[in-house]
Amino acid sequence: MDAVSKPGPRNLITDVARLKVGNAQDDVLKSGSTVLTADQPFTASVHVMGGAPGTRETDLLAPDRTVTQVDALVLSGGSGFGLDAGSGVADTLRDMGRGYAIGDIHVPIVPGAIVFDLINGGDKAWVDNPYRALGRQALLNASADFDIGSVGGGTGALAAMQKGGLGSASLVLPNGTTVGALVVINPLGSVTTPGDRHFWAAPFEVDAEFGAAGPDPGTGYVSPEASRKEQAMMLQATDGANTTIAIVATDASLTKTQCHRLAVTAHDGIARAIVPAHTPHDGDLVFGVATGSETGVDRFAMRDIGAAAAICLSRAIARGVYAATPAPGDIIPTYQMMNEG
Repeated sequence: MDAVSKPGPRNLITDVARLKVGNAQDDVLKSGSTVLTADQPFTASVHVMGGAPGTRETDLLAPDRTVTQVDALVLSGGSGFGLDAGSGVADTLRDMGRGYAIGDIHVPIVPGAIVFDLINGGDKAWVDNPYRALGRQALLNASADFDIGSVGGGTGALAAMQKGGLGSASLVLPNGTTVGALVVINPLGSVTTPGDRHFWAAPFEVDAEFGAAGPDPGTGYVSPEASRKEQAMMLQATDGANTTIAIVATDASLTKTQCHRLAVTAHDGIARAIVPAHTPHDGDLVFGVATGSETGVDRFAMRDIGAAAAICLSRAIARGVYAATPAPGDIIPTYQMMNEG
């Protein structure tokens, strides 16, 4: 990938043509949902590397399945309850006349994934599942401009050492192709090196987008620190309260099979930004999306797009954590609280 690649005008996944993102959250619940959509269906696939995923309609995204395009993707809090956000999105798309046509019927295709944020200081004593309404509202809020940090699906997310969040980043390649990433950061691992100041993703930072602390000058970090999240939740890693879920996208004309390869390659971005990653107790998952035609690109273009997607995802992870904000009842601090002064 050429060194003159640079972020798009928003430095968000919506720098990719046609894409929109909407967030909805409940600050008392300390949870929410994020929806990625477009005015027309887009090509998508998925790859899972974590051992404990929570998903909706991801089987149909395998390269050999019949359906090649989807109407929206959902990243939600709420663990298994949060999968209902996809139902709210599907209901709303149906009201809009959207969906896969079968005779006179339209069935919106809305895959999704969730993170566990049920123990984070929020009030989870609901009577009716709130996530269907959150999904609907997130879709209605969809726009080219959106916030990152403690919003949407990242509202109640927690990394090992500080609050997680919703992150996004983009790159425009020298040939004009745009690549972007969107991620909810709620991992078992840490996004910062020991000491909480330096991001593992620091070598990929552009224009001080997550504080310009730079790479950690230390070496020999071969064992993880004790997790503040686990201590605050009074859980062990084996309880499975962790996951990083992401979408990487491009305006290039990828086939569904190439979208799958894009998702596979982008997992490198998680591994470079979170240590450890892809554990048996995370549900790490990446959706690969293309808004161009399905004609395909050659292997050299695919190489550059995949490399850019992984870098965008690393940057998006650090940006989401850097942008996280404190809220009443938080059980661990934000990155900026720990680095004040």
